[in-house]
Amino acid sequence: MASLDALAVEDLSPLFGPALLDRLRPLLAAQNRIAAEVARTVREAEVSGAEELDGLKTMASWLRGHGHLSVTEAARVVRTGRALEHLPTMAAAFAAGAVTAEQAALIGRVAEPGALGLAADQDVDLTVVDAVLTDVAQASPHADTARAVHHYLDRLDADGPEPDPTEGRRLAITKHADGSITGRFDLDAVGGERLQTALESVV
Repeated sequence: MASLDALAVEDLSPLFGPALLDRLRPLLAAQNRIAAEVARTVREAEVSGAEELDGLKTMASWLRGHGHLSVTEAARVVRTGRALEHLPTMAAAFAAGAVTAEQAALIGRVAEPGALGLAADQDVDLTVVDAVLTDVAQASPHADTARAVHHYLDRLDADGPEPDPTEGRRLAITKHADGSITGRFDLDAVGGERLQTALESVV
């Protein structure tokens, strides 16, 4: 903290160009390292149930209340912390400051339960995936990391999710002052048949 205090009062006005960039690079690495420690600590707190000491049910809720994180950011930190134990290469690069929090969260998607299950079913060596994605994250822009992760997940689940038979169904009913109703609907064949049967039974 003392070092941060010293940085905060440093006069930057005499610096320009390369000197400012030289100052910025270690700051970005330090930011990544702190984010890694936050994620690691959050995971340990979650495992030990530390949030219950403050009367909360999840570490995500603790981060929202005490850390003032958004719902999305709190969930991201929790998910990243959970992924660290499955992805040691990424965890090490994150701890060293070579991977950003955003990249760690992206790569962490390959260690979510559904992806882990699919990988196990297909005998995928997660160690190799961990190493490859971490290499991409360290050497390439953020967008390349996102593309690599999405490519892996798409190939892992080539069939995609099961189609939702109710997708596209629409039903809007309006009740009028006299108690009568009117409605509009847009249904597939199965939904249409069921509605027709129901309406005919009423009529």
